[in-house]
Amino acid sequence: MFRHQKELQFEVKVERPDALLARQVQELLGGQFGEMSVMMQYLFQGFNCRGEEKYKDMLMDIGTEEIGHVEMLCNLISQLLDGISPAEQIEAAKDPMIAAILGGTNPQHLIVSGLGATPRDSNGVPWNSGYIVASGNLLADFRSNLHAESQGRLQVSRVYEMTTDESVRAVFRKMLARDRYHQYQWMAAISELEEKHGIVAPASFPPEAELEAQPHAYEFWNLSEGTQSSDGRWAKGAAQDGSGEFVYLEDPKALGQIPNPNLPHFSTHNDINE
Repeated sequence: MFRHQKELQFEVKVERPDALLARQVQELLGGQFGEMSVMMQYLFQGFNCRGEEKYKDMLMDIGTEEIGHVEMLCNLISQLLDGISPAEQIEAAKDPMIAAILGGTNPQHLIVSGLGATPRDSNGVPWNSGYIVASGNLLADFRSNLHAESQGRLQVSRVYEMTTDESVRAVFRKMLARDRYHQYQWMAAISELEEKHGIVAPASFPPEAELEAQPHAYEFWNLSEGTQSSDGRWAKGAAQDGSGEFVYLEDPKALGQIPNPNLPHFSTHNDINE
C-alpha cells in the first residue's frame, strides 16, 4: 500500500521561468537513466523479491523515495514553465535571436501537457519499461542499480552546469547527495552478497560446471591493434575470487570451425545454388 504525503521530500523552487531548462530536466525525469527508471526498477525488484526480508524492505524504501523524486522533478518542471504562454512565445519569436533560443524548448509542454511535466525524455521520446532491470537475481540487479545511479548522478551534474539559477541548483544538490548515498548503498549490498555467494553472478552456476571451457574464463584476448590493454589488472594476476590466473593472449587464434550451413530449400528464394 502507498500513501501520498503532500509535502515534497526537499524544497523545490525556481528564481525565474526557463522553458529550455524545463526541457533539459525532462531527461532527468523520463530519460533512460532518469528518476522514472530507477523508481520502476527498484519497485519491480522489490515487488518480485523472494528471500531475506531486509533486501525487499530496502528495495521498497528506496523505490518509494524515488516516487518522491519523480514528484519533485514534475514540480520543478511546472515551476520552470510558469508564466509562459503561446502568445508570448509567438511575440518573442519575432526576434531572430529569441526564435533561435525558443527552438530549443519543448513544444509539448505547451501543446500536450499544458505547462506540465511529461513521462518523456528531453527529445519527447516516451519513457519505456525496456529501461529497467528486474531479473530476480539480487547481485545482478544490485549491480545494475549501481550503474543506474552512477549514470543518473552524472546526468544531474551535467544539467547542474547548464543553469545559473541557484534555487534550481539547490534542488539538484539535494538529488546529487541522495544519488551519492544510493551508490554507497548499492556498493554495500553488493559487497554483502559477494561475501555470501562469490563475486560472479549467478553464483548458483559454479566455475566447475563449465568443464572444458574453464581455462577460457581467465584469458584476455587482444583483438585490437596495439597491446596497451596488457597493462590492466584484468590481464595479469589472480582472478578476484582466487579461482585462477589471468592470461594475456597477444595473438589469439580462432578455435572454432568455418561455418558451412546446409543450403536452404529452393522455395525460400535465397539465390543460392548448388
